[in-house]
Amino acid sequence: MKRTADSMLAGALSILLLFPLAVIAVLVRSTSSGPALYWSDRIGRNGRIFRMPKFRSMRTDTPPMATHLMTDPDRFLTPIGRFLRKTSLDELPQLWCILKGEMSFVGPRPALFNQEDLIALRTKRGVDSLVPGLTGWAQVNGRDELPIPQKVALDEEYLHRRSFRFDLAIVWLTIVNVLSRKGITH
Repeated sequence: MKRTADSMLAGALSILLLFPLAVIAVLVRSTSSGPALYWSDRIGRNGRIFRMPKFRSMRTDTPPMATHLMTDPDRFLTPIGRFLRKTSLDELPQLWCILKGEMSFVGPRPALFNQEDLIALRTKRGVDSLVPGLTGWAQVNGRDELPIPQKVALDEEYLHRRSFRFDLAIVWLTIVNVLSRKGITH
């Protein structure tokens, strides 16, 4: 049922957001050199690597590492990068991954291929069995502010509590957090 709901909602949102997606792509291209989308290798269900798109908020010479590991991530931001990240508009192209079944609307955020500590801890706790999400329980409980062990504990809590009702609550909290910009530091 979750996969069907994800596909239907992602399809409807893709059509509804087609014009805003095009506008954002043009803005990204016109304010910095390089492509509108940045594709990163992410870890999906059961450790499978997939390519996840985001609107590019960082310069093309940015090293491929998690933002929280950079000493000065702000120096790599494009002119509209901060806005895209603060509003989470950079995440909209991930609707493509939801349509393909590589992601869901709700689940643990997909780890970068090189976040070995996060990947190992999620595997140890069984969280790797979940389809990664556009948002998740750890996202609404701290997002960028949480240390990895706490993120994984929240991901594991989601693993045991997951339900349609819980997913709806997480989506609602995500909307509230994005509008209030709560927990967004990068």
